[in-house]
Amino acid sequence: MYARLLSILTLTVFSLAVSACASLGGRDAAPAPLKHVILVSIDGFRWDYLQRGATPTLSQLAAEGASGPMRPSFPSVTFPNHYTLVTGKHPDHHGIVGNSFIDAELGRFSMAKTEPGWWDQAEPIWITAEKAGLTSATMFWPGSETEHDGVRPHYWRAYDKNVTGDQRVDQVLAWLDEPQSPRLATLYFDIVDTAGHNAGPDAEETRAAMASVDASLARLVEGLKARGLYDDTVLIIAADHGMAATSPDRVMKLGDLVDPEAIDVIYSGAAVFLNPKPGREVEVEQALARRHAHGECWTKATIPARFVLGSNPRVPAIVCAADVGWLMTAPGRDVTRPGGAHGYDNQSVEMQALFIAHGPGVARGRVVSDMDSVDVQPLIGRLLGLTVPAGDGRPEDTLAVAGR
Repeated sequence: MYARLLSILTLTVFSLAVSACASLGGRDAAPAPLKHVILVSIDGFRWDYLQRGATPTLSQLAAEGASGPMRPSFPSVTFPNHYTLVTGKHPDHHGIVGNSFIDAELGRFSMAKTEPGWWDQAEPIWITAEKAGLTSATMFWPGSETEHDGVRPHYWRAYDKNVTGDQRVDQVLAWLDEPQSPRLATLYFDIVDTAGHNAGPDAEETRAAMASVDASLARLVEGLKARGLYDDTVLIIAADHGMAATSPDRVMKLGDLVDPEAIDVIYSGAAVFLNPKPGREVEVEQALARRHAHGECWTKATIPARFVLGSNPRVPAIVCAADVGWLMTAPGRDVTRPGGAHGYDNQSVEMQALFIAHGPGVARGRVVSDMDSVDVQPLIGRLLGLTVPAGDGRPEDTLAVAGR
């Protein structure tokens, strides 16, 4: 099914932007900026979930706008890809290279870190907007709790997983009601990813999570209509990565490949970051840096160029990627039940993420292909009439299309 879907999509290459007069570079101001852009993330929403019959709101937005599978950055995990969506840069270039990593000066990064030093290698779109005099609002987006040179979103909330989807939508709508209404808002949902991890991508629990988020998006649409904002708003709905089914029967133990006492594992699973202990570098490299039965490891210098990873000092000495559906586990970690994982090769079908754009200036009924997560930030810049910092997106991925 996946192969057939992708083969159909690759027959037509379309892209998005505000006007046919916009430059091919995607970073010049659009001639007629919109009133509002709302960037929505549905964490872990694999592209083909849209075909499951659980998301009528998303399906309608896709049918009326432009949509297609979007390639995440590697490693295909949450924090690097959320920062890619708003900076237009791959993790190697924006500095959030993994959900956990080591910085020589700052120490070990975890997903709770909000200090500026972790996030200051790239400028997120809400900071660009604020610097240009546009009001921004962020509802639970990785990196949005951090100041950049004293600038932060005008409206923001510290992450709280207990806030429901409807409450998140209501907060964004409340900000839009303020006299200083945000031109750019972001909105984040996490429950599809959580269900996918716990139960697997094909489980009823994951389908129920999709339906719940879809209902919250319907609430957002109705709220925009009630305020007379719907016709002046572009909704960009994206995922950070997909999800693949895992099993206790598909596990490689790093301790079977190398002496556990020789390595410091930063994280493991679908992707692995680790460093050799001092004096064990040659031993670890010889044991790991090669193809294995169900995965492959590289030294920092030999990571495939297509992954765009390896130049940042935060990338560890050894990086591994398990084959899709397999896990590579750290010593002492066991996999006891089926579930789901991401972090795999970003070109794999299972990692392809949802992308939908809907609203004025966006082509209607278009299927887009070869969309990359680094293309979202320059697209938002066009829509808001902003000149954004140069990133890694390709101009041909956001060629102007007359959508009006």
